[in-house]
Amino acid sequence: MDAQQVFTFGQQGLYVLMLVSAPILLTVLLVGVLVSVFQAATQINESTLSFVPKVVAAVLVLSLTGPWMVSTLVDYIRRTLMTIPQIVG
Repeated sequence: MDAQQVFTFGQQGLYVLMLVSAPILLTVLLVGVLVSVFQAATQINESTLSFVPKVVAAVLVLSLTGPWMVSTLVDYIRRTLMTIPQIVG
């Protein structure tokens, strides 16, 4: 196993990580901005008002995209484990 293969595995791992985490992170970011704009417009400074909608949105997105996330991660792990014999042998 040379350095190029190590970098390739690392690059693929980071790509899969970004791909899987993007739906939740983008949703929580969008909800956070909307709640912040609402708080600024109404001058309500309640900490739970910014926390609860983010958690609800994250749970909803996770329930919708969870099976896709798991299948993407399993495919990546399967591909990585299947290449071990080729690298060693």
